[in-house]
Amino acid sequence: MVRFLRWTAAVAAALLLAGCVSSSDGGGNEKGDAGGGSSAAPPPGSPSSATDLPASLTAQRLDWHRCRATGNSAAPSGDWRCATLKVPLDWSKPNGTTIGLALIRARATGGDRIGSLLFNFGGPGGSGVSTMPYYAATVSKLRARYDLVSWDPRGVGASEGVRCRSDREIAAAEDVDATPDTPAEEKAYLQDAADFGQGCRKAAGPLLAHVSTTDTARDMDLMRQVLGDPKMHYFGISYGTELGGVYAHLFPGRVGRLILDAVVDPTADTVGHAENQARGFQRALDDYLKSTGQAPAQGSRKIADLLKRLDARPLPTSSGRKLTQTLAVTGIVLPLYSEAGWPRLTSALASAQKGDGSQLLALADDYNERDSAGHYGTTSHSQRVISCLDDRQRPTVAETRQRLARFERISPVFGDYLGWDTAGWCHDWPVPGQSDTPQVSAPGAAPILLVGNTGDPATPYEGARRMADALGKGVGVELTWKGEGHGAYGNGSDCVDSTVNAYLLDGTVPEDGKVCS
Repeated sequence: MVRFLRWTAAVAAALLLAGCVSSSDGGGNEKGDAGGGSSAAPPPGSPSSATDLPASLTAQRLDWHRCRATGNSAAPSGDWRCATLKVPLDWSKPNGTTIGLALIRARATGGDRIGSLLFNFGGPGGSGVSTMPYYAATVSKLRARYDLVSWDPRGVGASEGVRCRSDREIAAAEDVDATPDTPAEEKAYLQDAADFGQGCRKAAGPLLAHVSTTDTARDMDLMRQVLGDPKMHYFGISYGTELGGVYAHLFPGRVGRLILDAVVDPTADTVGHAENQARGFQRALDDYLKSTGQAPAQGSRKIADLLKRLDARPLPTSSGRKLTQTLAVTGIVLPLYSEAGWPRLTSALASAQKGDGSQLLALADDYNERDSAGHYGTTSHSQRVISCLDDRQRPTVAETRQRLARFERISPVFGDYLGWDTAGWCHDWPVPGQSDTPQVSAPGAAPILLVGNTGDPATPYEGARRMADALGKGVGVELTWKGEGHGAYGNGSDCVDSTVNAYLLDGTVPEDGKVCS
């Protein structure tokens, strides 16, 4: 079982595609200044306020050294340095057991330094240590005044990363039908979910109850303090926008300049998020189909018919493995993250219609971080342990069956898969979840810039306005890009890039509602 990632540069890198399409965008009026706000403390009783923390945490000195290779990523060259930050395992016990978080940094290149700019690349579960060096070229202008900093959040990568299954177990689970049609398939689907949870419990131990987004937001504030920054300057993408919103809620007075790009809808619960993604990916698929000269309804039905055939009879591939229905859905999803991926989708679908599943399987393998030797990455493992701790809702199979028709009306291609995902993702999870939706209200915080993309499949555009409203009046400032793909900054819009750069580098806050077309 795989849930669609909300964003990670691993997805973008897996596309192996040419650069984005450039565009000429309209401007807008500018106003205000970012980085203000009072010096308000976190909510009463918070164990993470600076005065509550021991000096062993707040006064720690980071030992920056040359980075080493991690996982399948080679050690970055040049000016990158790595360090380990010590944080409490349990934030309610700041004097107790600690864990180490892996950090990476490249110092600012200019003389007029503002401070550190922290990046989270989404997922949840994406490795910042692996991703930051690859993303640095996209944000090269920002490095003139900021140290570029990222990290592997708790439970991810080099920060006590959780691996819930072996490669062999992951490969075997790919045969489980994620849209069960019979009692036997349903039983196997739920058993697979329960087995995954038990694997995570054994692998993570006590950490499993301490990998929430709130835990990571508190880690961020300690990171800010140890790095020596009076304010938090932050760039969050996709799930990273939810993390940024939670940080602003906990520490509104410490908000400096926050960019939230590809914004998660903070008002959506488990079912609402799945419905949002069904709409978003169907919308992106419709746009793709129109670009090929096909009517969206007819093109979607053709793809849905292909998936139905695969449910009964998987396709052969050149590797000897089979393309199942679930793997095909995953393979279709990946190129929808970027308009530059559409030609690859055209080729893969044409090949599958002719009886060869090799190209769709290759796309699914990219998404699932499977290499040619059959080794899998663990982003989806970390994603699941974080999201199942965040979310306390556990929809039942009976409730899911009642909703399937609605999901299929929203998306004839992705609805069935995403509907069943609500029942299976956290089924029989070993620890209880924490809340229905994230708390992001941040009264008194400095203006936070939210960037929404009208063609975003994974975090549909409507989430940006809902995040702005939830942050509070005068806090959330919305910037819209009429584009395609997941995320906006660095994707070909001079208008978006210049607006974001002006905000981060000069503190210039755009007019709320500015549109880049």
